[in-house]
Amino acid sequence: MDWNLDLNLLVNDYVLPWGTNIAIALVIFFIGKMVIRGVLSVLQSIFKRTKKVDEMLAEFVISLAKAFLFLILIIAVLSQLGVDTTSLVALIGAAGLAIGLALKDSLQNFASGVMLLVLKPFKNGDFVEAAGVVGVVEKIHIFSTIMRTGDNKEITVPNGNIYSTTITNYSARDTRRVDMVFSVGYEDDIKKTKEILQRLVAEDVRIMSEPVPVVALSELGASSIDFVVRPWVKSEDYWAVKWEMNEKVKLAFDAEGISIPYPQMDLHLHTQAPLTSA
Repeated sequence: MDWNLDLNLLVNDYVLPWGTNIAIALVIFFIGKMVIRGVLSVLQSIFKRTKKVDEMLAEFVISLAKAFLFLILIIAVLSQLGVDTTSLVALIGAAGLAIGLALKDSLQNFASGVMLLVLKPFKNGDFVEAAGVVGVVEKIHIFSTIMRTGDNKEITVPNGNIYSTTITNYSARDTRRVDMVFSVGYEDDIKKTKEILQRLVAEDVRIMSEPVPVVALSELGASSIDFVVRPWVKSEDYWAVKWEMNEKVKLAFDAEGISIPYPQMDLHLHTQAPLTSA
């Protein structure tokens, strides 16, 4: 009789309540998993329709949302099982604060990476100058950006450094203006010089007719007369036009007898009579 009473008490006081709680916790867990799967599916659909959002950023946001939702689900399940989750939430908050302080620089790079992916001041393949580095953007990651320099070096730049400085994107526009300065001597014919520069500009098929190229006398310097030559070209032709124009101008000036001044130093030697002994 006592055994039956003890068994009934065990069943009524422990087995049924715990069994009910475990069953409800399992229901919460499986329903929560389905809800999380549905939420993540909706997020993926939204990001796919929104083509402006970078794929890497979308994947990161979905992963972050998945971890956050599963954390909430686990707390709900533990709460149903009778576990005091107040201290657990406080512990998670304190751990998050400690991790945030420890990873301050990484979080700054992460935030800057998100801004770079959202605002898109540059994209893969652009030729940029940022954080003291000049090169082609190879890949934009959440925490850093990979750039390739002109001599084929790969440089990893923290996104925090990039976003906190001025970013110059040389590939953002289809056209660029080539700014060049050519100096001649005061004894040279300036009309002839200008005609040579205008002819060289007109002969280059890569130079655009609109906007009209500028060839003008810009300054009467201390030792030279300076002409500015400012043609517009396609961005991909910028360096080729600049380098070839320098060579063409030098050859044309030499052929026409026009001098290009350069710094000179006059050295005067004074001779002194040798000292005679007394």
